[in-house]
Amino acid sequence: MVRQARIEYSGALYHITSRGNAKQDIFVDDEDRLVFLETLRKARNRYNCIVYAYCLMDNHYHLLVETPDANLSQFMRQLNGVYTQKYNFSHSSTGHLFQGRFKSILVQEDLYLLELCRYIVLNPVRAGMVRSAKDWKWSSYRASANLSSPIDWLNSDWLLSNFSKNHQLAIKQYRVFVSEGKNQASPWHQLKNQVLLGDEPFVKKSIKQLKKTTKDKEITLTKVQPRKKARTLDVYNEKSKNRNDAIYKAYLSGSYSMKQIGDYFGVHYSTVSRVISARCNP
Repeated sequence: MVRQARIEYSGALYHITSRGNAKQDIFVDDEDRLVFLETLRKARNRYNCIVYAYCLMDNHYHLLVETPDANLSQFMRQLNGVYTQKYNFSHSSTGHLFQGRFKSILVQEDLYLLELCRYIVLNPVRAGMVRSAKDWKWSSYRASANLSSPIDWLNSDWLLSNFSKNHQLAIKQYRVFVSEGKNQASPWHQLKNQVLLGDEPFVKKSIKQLKKTTKDKEITLTKVQPRKKARTLDVYNEKSKNRNDAIYKAYLSGSYSMKQIGDYFGVHYSTVSRVISARCNP
């Protein structure tokens, strides 16, 4: 069977998911979740990774991780391998805990990092498990939103710095930003080749990087399908009745990230998010 491509390089950013074998729960109780977070902390420290966001569900988890040392596979082998050993010992079980290989999506940092930080912590809300991100204890949201003790291995400072230089104002704006994302479309409609999230130059560069660094014939990427040429943001601006209408139509096109739209219109990322949220929830 052809394996999903794994692209690794220094400074790469990944959205990672790993699911239980045969859809089984990988966290039976809160003690399991605490053990996993401690295992994550140690793996993060050992492999010098940067963790921006996480969310532990019942039968899977989400991570947003940057690898300055191009060592994603080593990091994940440590994380899933050690946690499996601890889980099996604790529950007197044997065998595989996780379903095959973990899934990793290579992400263009400047366009999607902030959006994915929000997407990840809203998973329990979308699943109907809680009404608000603050109600789920097992994600990075509460620490980043200053609703619980800070986590020293979580890069909340970077996250908050995107909203304001004033720490208290940044926390307030971050909370609003997450709240406004509840009913917005996921970023996965812009996914390329099932493993890449970014604009066309990023996709081409990533594929070129893969071809340079691997000789594994089992690893492959499907041919990039050419997209219908997108309208420029100038066109959306000129043909829309107002700025907010242009922002909404540009985002719906699937050709532009919130960051790109915000840069064009000279507004903050969170403003674009607010406009889209208002249109999705009139």
